Amino acid sequence: MSDSPGTTDTATATMPSDVDRRVGRFDRFSSAASKVTSRPGYFVFCVLLILLWAPTFFLFDKLTWHLLIHTVTAIITFLTVALLQNSETRNEAALQHKLNAVAAGLADIMDRLSDGEEPEEMRKRRTELLRAVGLEEDESV
Repeated sequence: MSDSPGTTDTATATMPSDVDRRVGRFDRFSSAASKVTSRPGYFVFCVLLILLWAPTFFLFDKLTWHLLIHTVTAIITFLTVALLQNSETRNEAALQHKLNAVAAGLADIMDRLSDGEEPEEMRKRRTELLRAVGLEEDESV
């Protein structure tokens, strides 16, 4: 990061326009799964699953009955968490890219305004801004 007036680290930060817009099949599937699981219909599906499972108490012995619901819910939970984590990670990265772009733009504006009365104070504020949003050469994601 450079603190000299008139220069910013926009070249080292990944900007939203630099982000690869190609999205893989798994990412598209993960996004779709995230949309489905956040809808009321998914909750209704889960409730129906429990309502369908409950009467099977009379069809199976107690151990099989418990094992059935535990296995089904564990599989659904395991897969859903993996898909939602993928979606959340990509959303977090996109948000960080946007934040970096806003910080870089503000830093450029502050550099241009620093030609006024108090350039040292403006440089100090610019440095604080860049530190506050974490605009670094290596992004956290």
